[in-house]
Amino acid sequence: MAASVYPLILLFFSCLHLSKSQPFIGVNYGLVADNLPPPSASVKLLQSTTIQKVRLYGSDPGVIKALANTGIEIVIGASNGDVPGLASDPGFARTWVETNVVPYYPASKIILIAVGNEVTTFGDINLMSQLLPAMKNVQNALEAALGGGKIKVTTVHVMSVLAGSDPPSTAIFKPEHADILKGLLEFNSETGSPFAINPYPFFAYQDDPRPDTLAYCLFQANPGRVDANSNIKYMNMFDAQVDAVHSALSSMGFKDVEIMVAETGWPYKGDSNEAGATIENARAYNKNLIAHLKSMAGTPLMPGKVIDTYLFALYDENLKPGKGSERAFGLFKPDLTMTYDIGLTRTTNNQSPTPRLPPAAAPTRQIIPAPPQMILPSPVSPSDKNSGQTDVHNSTPRSASLAHICHSLSISTMMLFVSTLYALII
Repeated sequence: MAASVYPLILLFFSCLHLSKSQPFIGVNYGLVADNLPPPSASVKLLQSTTIQKVRLYGSDPGVIKALANTGIEIVIGASNGDVPGLASDPGFARTWVETNVVPYYPASKIILIAVGNEVTTFGDINLMSQLLPAMKNVQNALEAALGGGKIKVTTVHVMSVLAGSDPPSTAIFKPEHADILKGLLEFNSETGSPFAINPYPFFAYQDDPRPDTLAYCLFQANPGRVDANSNIKYMNMFDAQVDAVHSALSSMGFKDVEIMVAETGWPYKGDSNEAGATIENARAYNKNLIAHLKSMAGTPLMPGKVIDTYLFALYDENLKPGKGSERAFGLFKPDLTMTYDIGLTRTTNNQSPTPRLPPAAAPTRQIIPAPPQMILPSPVSPSDKNSGQTDVHNSTPRSASLAHICHSLSISTMMLFVSTLYALII
């Protein structure tokens, strides 16, 4: 009889692990500000939350050292200005790695290097063409210094690399970027690095005046939107944007390249012409997004997939240029207090105190006459705004079904489960 309970024991401890970890939730830690707390204080703040990943836009040594021995995974960046040197000179790439990675790894858990950020937004074809050789040189330098496979390399894209994102099933990359993206995706596929993208429903909302758009963007109750090509009903903009990226990858033959959401968020204030930039909407978007990720429902085209998603941002960056919203994405204030509560604080049992929201209605397929399709422009983030994205596999991992079981177990139920197992064993 004892042998028969071993699978139950494994299930329990797997549930316990899942309930205590949210390894797919990260945060962007930008430094374009003159009022931020010291890195040591920021790291203590991060450790008080369920956030387990941090993305830096550069390779600030103070921050990287402060994150040492915390277990927090780190994405660091090589700036757009470094791309030409990294592309043309393998020695420059080796020096970059020996300066920004080797002294800190593995105590600081660097997992990914983003070479360049949203390069396509600048319209510099020469810079775009240098991305791939720069990434290759950095990858070779990493392998020479640390051995293969330890740290991956990618670049971060803006949603405007798509020719259109509505309907999601027909999305493709812009033809003018196709050749460059094909090379980058071959690199992603060969090395197992993610295709990093920055989806922002907030910016899509600015350009979509339909009355249900705000609720659709905030994961709130809405009638949904049917993709007339696939007959899939989408219940939120985030899933639609991520699936649009998946469709574009598939159209180029790279459906198995993982998608990572490098940035997504919602500003809590903005200029007078920035509709929806309120603290209530910011709280709703981030809180409901986290609940959606924790449900492990995935997206309609990628059911059951867990998406590595980096929220924007840890703090406001008061020196950023652009519209007022650019300086109002921070989840925390410089005094380390919350701008608003989205349930990220750890409690004694390592869980968020915020109850999980009811699951959104399951995606449904509707057989309807196909109306004329309208391809909306991809939401483009302003100036230097970034956006992030996820994984791209159609198979449903065991962790997805296991997560649904675990979410259905309360703490008291788990305790009863343990008592029952103990009685069976003895």
